Amino acid sequence: MRHRHSKLRLRQKPAHARLLKRNLVTSLLLYETIRTTKKRAEVMQPIVDRIINRAKKNEPREAIRYVNLYVADKNACKKVMEVFIKRYANRTSGLTRMVPAGARKGDGAKLVDLMFVEGAEVTVAPKTPKKPAAPKKK
Repeated sequence: MRHRHSKLRLRQKPAHARLLKRNLVTSLLLYETIRTTKKRAEVMQPIVDRIINRAKKNEPREAIRYVNLYVADKNACKKVMEVFIKRYANRTSGLTRMVPAGARKGDGAKLVDLMFVEGAEVTVAPKTPKKPAAPKKK
């Protein structure tokens, strides 16, 4: 029975679970789809929603600090600030979906593909290369 079990938790030790969640969130933000077990996906969904909503609502400097608490790569943080904020500007929750992907061969664990739902099209302008500085005269 599931009485009084209110939190979504993983069965690893706390430090290992924290690192596992951090790596999974980073991978999801970078690649926009990952294959993982159903339980891990259920634990990650609210974290991803919280990260993107916090980034939308707060000032950029505060949002970057919050995103970096959960993300292990600066490119994932950059993608949140440039792409996901614009893509999900009109959506408050339900940013990800789980699609069943069968069972793992070794232990039969249920696998799902966790991916972002469709949102508005966003194009990021490429950065223009800086011109080399002129040499200083003596």
